[in-house]
Amino acid sequence: MHSAADAAVRAARRSTRFVAWVRAWRAGLVPFDDLADEIAAGEEHLVADAPGTWTDVPLSQGLPIFAKLRPDEIRLVLPVPGDPRGLPGPSDLTGAALLAGEAVMTPAFGVVPEVRRHTSGSGVEFETVLWRVLPAPEHRPVFQMGAAEAEAELTAALGEATARLTRLDVAQWKPELAGALQALRRPESTETLPPGFDPRSRRLFARASILDQVLALAGSNAPGGAVNGYEAQQRDEALRPLTAACRQALVAACNSPLQP
Repeated sequence: MHSAADAAVRAARRSTRFVAWVRAWRAGLVPFDDLADEIAAGEEHLVADAPGTWTDVPLSQGLPIFAKLRPDEIRLVLPVPGDPRGLPGPSDLTGAALLAGEAVMTPAFGVVPEVRRHTSGSGVEFETVLWRVLPAPEHRPVFQMGAAEAEAELTAALGEATARLTRLDVAQWKPELAGALQALRRPESTETLPPGFDPRSRRLFARASILDQVLALAGSNAPGGAVNGYEAQQRDEALRPLTAACRQALVAACNSPLQP
């Protein structure tokens, strides 16, 4: 796969891991001691504005704010402008979640990731992830699609998008995207869910995680790509329904009922 595609496939929405592992912990399926390391996946994660704290704290010290919640009260949302489903009305939380494109929601508060990039004195660049806690007074979750229906819609959307991109000859003007989509036909994802999720949710999450990362690649114009404004517009129109189906699939997988 092209190096740009490799970079896209290494990236993933951090809120998916956060929600899945915190829900599994609250269901008694994973120990608290493993939680922060599984969520951070080797990155440095901090929590800001957690109740009872006065400064940013390590992730392990911020996670106890979820200790009194049931698994089904902890939800993933992946909002975009024009589709803020799962968020409260106008608020700082809604604005932050729309900007990030992701958030963790509960009945009383939400948590939104913010990636901060730094450069050390020796010129080495690195990132930290800050999870900011924001109030969500009287928030009520909305109806969401189940994993079975989300999987069917994702399959249909992928088939339609692939057909349209083939007609657009995407391989000629964006070969890295064509290669990524081809690789998607035989997905081998390292992304997985913790104990408690059923096989369908695991399969849906693995597939949607890869696709989500491919779509992030599709949204960029890699250097040297022979794409003009018209081609970019046609590409975006072809991928828009697939992007929505992919977000829906990730939400359905991560919020699916847990099994003991």
